[in-house]
This record gives sequence, C-alpha cells and structure tokens, in this order.
Amino acid sequence: MTQTPLAPGAPAALPEHPGRARVVLRTLAIASCVPYLSLKTAWIAGSRIGIPDDSVLLDNRALMAVANSVTVLMDGAVIVLALLLTQGWGRRVPASLLAVPMWVAGGLLLPIMVGFPVQLLVNAFSGGGIERSTSEPFLDEWVFGVVYCGFIVQGLTLGTLFVLYARERWSHVWRGRVWDLPVAAAGRLLKVCAVAAAVLALLPATMRLLWACGATTGLSRTRIEQRAADFYVLEGVSALFVVVAVAGALLIAFRPAPALPLKTPLAMAWLGSGAVGCWGIWLLIAAVLPGPEDGERATGLMALTYAVGMIVGLLVVTGTASFLRRRCA
Repeated sequence: MTQTPLAPGAPAALPEHPGRARVVLRTLAIASCVPYLSLKTAWIAGSRIGIPDDSVLLDNRALMAVANSVTVLMDGAVIVLALLLTQGWGRRVPASLLAVPMWVAGGLLLPIMVGFPVQLLVNAFSGGGIERSTSEPFLDEWVFGVVYCGFIVQGLTLGTLFVLYARERWSHVWRGRVWDLPVAAAGRLLKVCAVAAAVLALLPATMRLLWACGATTGLSRTRIEQRAADFYVLEGVSALFVVVAVAGALLIAFRPAPALPLKTPLAMAWLGSGAVGCWGIWLLIAAVLPGPEDGERATGLMALTYAVGMIVGLLVVTGTASFLRRRCA
C-alpha cells in the first residue's frame, strides 16, 4: 500500500457570533450548574440540607468547608468554559489554556455520565434503591439524583459545544484515517508514553476488574462493608476507561488498524486519559486524607491503584498532546 503524508491544511474560518443552537446549549450548561452550586454554597454557609444527622460529612466541618469551596470553583469553571466556547473572544484563546480545563472537565464528568445511568438500570432490575452505604449514611438519596443529573447535562452540553468549537478550529488535525499518517507521524514520545502506559495500566485495570467482580483484595474494611451495586458498576466503568485510554494511544502510535478514522483513537485517548487521570488524582487525594478510624482509611494498595491510574492518564494525554502538536506544526 502506498502511503502519502496527509497535509493538515488550514483551519476553517471561525464565526464571531454563536448560532441559536449554541446559545441554547450554553444556557443549559449554565443552568445545570445551579443545583450543585446552590447546595455547595448552602453547605459552606452552615446549612445541613440533604445531609443526615449522623453523616460522616459532619465529622470535620472545616475540611468539608474547604472541599466544598474547591468544588464550587470547579463547577464554576464549567460556566466559564461554556462562555468561552460560544463567545468571539473565546476563539482567540491559546489552545493550551483551553485544552487543560476541558480535559479535566471531560475526565471528571464522563465516568458519571456513563456510570450513573448504568447504576439506575442495575438498581431498577434488582428492585433496590441506589445505596451509598450500609453502615453510615452519607447524603440523602435525592441529592445524588439532583447532582448527578446536573453533571450529565453539563457533560452533554459542554461536550457538544467543545466538539463544535474544535471542529471549526482544529478539524484539519484529525482529518483522514490512520493509514494516512506517515510512519514517523506518531513521534518517539507518543510511542514511549503509549508503551509505558500499557505496562503500568495492568495494575489499575486488574484491581478495578477484581473489585468489580466482588473481590475484596486490598480494600479497606469500611469500603468492604459499604459495597453495593453502584460500587461494582463504578469499578467496572473505571476498568473500561483504563483499557480505552491505552488502546487509543497504541492505535495512534503503532497503527494496527490502518483503516480506522483518526478521530476515533484520538477521542479514545483524550477521553479515556481524562477519566483515568483526573479520577486517579481525585481518589488519590481522598485516599491520603486521614479517616476518623483506621478501617475507614484507604489501604496502601488502593492508594497505589489510584496513583498508577493517575500516571497512566498523564502518560496517555502527554503522548497524545505531542502527536497533536506535531500535526499542527
């Protein structure tokens, strides 16, 4: 087969004013942030709405206030991104300043978008509610429904806006199929990152899959006691994203499926690395925080699984970013 380099070409012209569809999507994205921001603001102010009397969240009010303040800023960033993706000034923002927060937002929201509907289906067929704990209450059940539904709307609207934005600004970067790439297109950095991520991914993928299948190896006493249907679903989803991230990087780096559209492995690497890396960071932070009792603290194997998952995500996104830079150049 004769291979010819695929010239990226020039980016498409960017419209200065959003269309009606983007205005609607922007409005929905901003509106979907209101329930979460309202709850978090109320909790920071001292309200206990949605928090049972014996919730573990009340054990350390200072830590809860700090954590809620951080998450308020994170969800507020969704509003900023929705404006950036639909305003004329947002078309002139450097790619790096947009890519990082979008990677984090997509990485944190995507597992919820996939996992929460599956949880609902599993619990519907099992005839039970969505339990978060079998020992100590965490939050009232309605809080999860309100907050997670808002997250799903945020992910759908913000993701759609980003796709529309990226298609106008960078569609020339992922045009064509994998076989159009010259042999040297991937670059050494992507290949090294892809191989390293594939090796390291064996740990988080294996542990997540074991936990999803019911194994208790490495789990803390409290986590074992609190397992319910949603725990197994989330562990299975987490294992899936590890595989997706690594597969996307390997497909670009070594081209085993040359007829595949280039945008497919790029999307796999981008979204999978965000889900694995960002949730790895988030869970690792939670794991190193002290618990009220020894049984409530994350075990060393749990912390190691989260840390290696974080590294896998960062390796994949680093290699993918280097490939995109080479394509743009």
